[in-house]
Amino acid sequence: MEVYQAMSPTFPQRIICLTEETTETLYLLGAGDRIVGVSGYTARPPEAREKPKVSAFINARFDKIEALTPDLILAFSDLQSEIAAELIKRGHTVMTFNQRSIADILMMIRMVGALVGLGAAAIDLADRLARDLDAIRTVAATFRRRPKVFFEEWDTPLISGIRWVEELVEVAGGDPIFPDLRQAGLAKDRIVDPERVRAAAPDVIFASWCGKKVRPATITSRPGWHEIPAVRNGHIYEIKSTYILQPGPASLTEGVAQLHARLRRVADQL
Repeated sequence: MEVYQAMSPTFPQRIICLTEETTETLYLLGAGDRIVGVSGYTARPPEAREKPKVSAFINARFDKIEALTPDLILAFSDLQSEIAAELIKRGHTVMTFNQRSIADILMMIRMVGALVGLGAAAIDLADRLARDLDAIRTVAATFRRRPKVFFEEWDTPLISGIRWVEELVEVAGGDPIFPDLRQAGLAKDRIVDPERVRAAAPDVIFASWCGKKVRPATITSRPGWHEIPAVRNGHIYEIKSTYILQPGPASLTEGVAQLHARLRRVADQL
């Protein structure tokens, strides 16, 4: 028994991340070397792209995963529930997160750290990210006027931003025009009529269409949208999905920074 305990690792050493946010978290905690497989959509950090690609978002290569002999697999949300269920049936240890808010993201970071034996470092990371958000929030409080914001998560049908995105818009200094929709975890429950956006008259439109490039002409050519202040004044901005639709460190750093920089400029003009 003593020999077994000496040889057996105390925490997971061969980890597969089926989405980008847990990959980035592990790298920030100094555990990137333990990752043996990642999602094909992984972009952050750049060195993670060299890892074997084992999944997309709603499908996975089970043969590749099993060949890597993972001792922990990290997944995300109900969208990966079927993948997680199959992996569990195959005898793998799977942890599935479902973070939908800033608080949830910070909790995910702490939990990932605890799972790999780096709990103290994860608490420090989450606390630092929270402090940085507070600093942005303090600056945003000095805006003479907070711009009204529509965050467009998809173009057809038109989908408003998920909860953590809308919360980050507020941190950055904007007021989302559909705060009542943020609690809806499913995209189909955040579909909005383009006429509602026109009537709300946002000062800024942010767009992030996961998997395809934002085309401003698609936005400006919608019937009646030429009347919207954001369109009339040229305040339409793309935020790459890897920075804002990834519920992890990227959205709490680069994503919110991009929102804040643009909102600050607009606020100065209102």
